[in-house]
Amino acid sequence: MNPPTQPLSSTDALPHHALLPEPDNALLVGRVWQDATGPSLVTVKNGQVIDITAFGPTMADLLERDDAQDVVRRAEGPTLGSIETLLANSQHPKHPAPYLLAPCDVQAVKACGVTFAVSLLERVIEEQAGGDSARAAELRDDLQALIGKDLSKIKPGSDEAMSLKKALQARGGWSQYMEVGIGPDAEVFTKAQPLSSVGFGTPVGLHPSSQWNNPEPEIVLAVDSRGQVRGATLGNDVNLRDVEGRSALLLGKAKDNNASCSMGPFIRLFDDHFDIDSVRSCQVSLRIEGEDDDFLLQGESDMREISRDPLDLVNQTIGDHHQYPDGFMLFLGTMFSPIQDRDGEGQGFTHHLGDRVIIATPALGALVNPVGRSDQLPPWTYGIRELMRHLQRRFP
Repeated sequence: MNPPTQPLSSTDALPHHALLPEPDNALLVGRVWQDATGPSLVTVKNGQVIDITAFGPTMADLLERDDAQDVVRRAEGPTLGSIETLLANSQHPKHPAPYLLAPCDVQAVKACGVTFAVSLLERVIEEQAGGDSARAAELRDDLQALIGKDLSKIKPGSDEAMSLKKALQARGGWSQYMEVGIGPDAEVFTKAQPLSSVGFGTPVGLHPSSQWNNPEPEIVLAVDSRGQVRGATLGNDVNLRDVEGRSALLLGKAKDNNASCSMGPFIRLFDDHFDIDSVRSCQVSLRIEGEDDDFLLQGESDMREISRDPLDLVNQTIGDHHQYPDGFMLFLGTMFSPIQDRDGEGQGFTHHLGDRVIIATPALGALVNPVGRSDQLPPWTYGIRELMRHLQRRFP
């Protein structure tokens, strides 16, 4: 994606060619809202959006199919219009149908934390700051002097990691975040409930009590019930730094609120041109555009710097110890924790309402979401029972 050089207002739509994966042969599947039928599964072929719900009817069902690639390549079903119209509708404040939904439905939504050395350092800072963003800069200098700036070369669970753990414990520098950052066990938590995630163009929500928060740009794996990775998409694991910083036991409040999880625009299926090695080499960019202050922040996460391999994270999530009969979406974590001062020297970054967040990588396109407050955005009312009712009416 090549984003604009100047900030745009939250009502300015980005052109479709900046939002889709660069290769024209990418196998894309997603979900859209239609007023007459509710959620529909779609793919994109020759610039047209094709309804393939008959081959699902849920995304979880489609991803379980061994012939999912063939279904998408054939693209048999009603045409819902052009991809340009779908993307424009999805970025419009009033969301005229059809518009994009999150590309998953009944799957569990899981997330991994502290999978990059930079995010490990920032989580320790959050913990020691106790939710006070003003202390972050001082703590960052102190911690870098104690543990060093580069932990990315240490393999979690290795003898070297365990030696560092003992040294830090002796110096009073150990943390529960260090445990999941360089210890043998990954942090895997429930990010959102099935059907609660929002899609491309829909506002993401911040809890009204939070004064220190940020987006977390991530790649999200689509995994079936057998633990096989079927594709990937982009995600925003919206994070409340002050809430989690007060106590790690507040992780649920920090992570799971109305509209606090976004994914999209599409899931790109694995095939001969895109696979787990492609994910391992992705660079994920983040752009934050302020609506009220012309603020601009840009950064990048390089998946080659992840401390735990994506398939290791999948295996720590599913196995004999834990099953997911409807599959799951797995956020892989981020190395990007924005620290650029926004509202005053030493205060670091926090969102303003109206910010626009653009998360992008050439292989997956771009995920765009404006920022609002969880209690002021439309409430989450469409759950699994309502989905079943729509499907019963559509496929009696």
